[in-house]
Amino acid sequence: MSFIKKSIFAQRKPKWPRTAPPIPISAAPSTMQKKQAASVAGEVSDAAQNLYGQAADSASQVAGSATRAASKTAGSFEKALRNTIENQPYTAVVIALGLGWLLGRMHRPI
Repeated sequence: MSFIKKSIFAQRKPKWPRTAPPIPISAAPSTMQKKQAASVAGEVSDAAQNLYGQAADSASQVAGSATRAASKTAGSFEKALRNTIENQPYTAVVIALGLGWLLGRMHRPI
């Protein structure tokens, strides 16, 4: 029993929660503190505007590359479709009729 009382764990004080030392509060900020705060606020505002500009430029670049990729894909699909229709016209007509029948069947009640 004396071992439990002398145990390190039984006598150790918890480290948390710690309390911060009290901060002295002055009656009002000085003019120098106000100027420093205004300067910091201006720097933060400039940094935020710069970050917004960079984000807008990045979004514009991504949109441009996506537009170019979609244009290339649409162009290659159009060429492949045109080639298929010219080389196999009967097959293309049968496929078009089948798609038309399926689309018409979807809008009709069973």
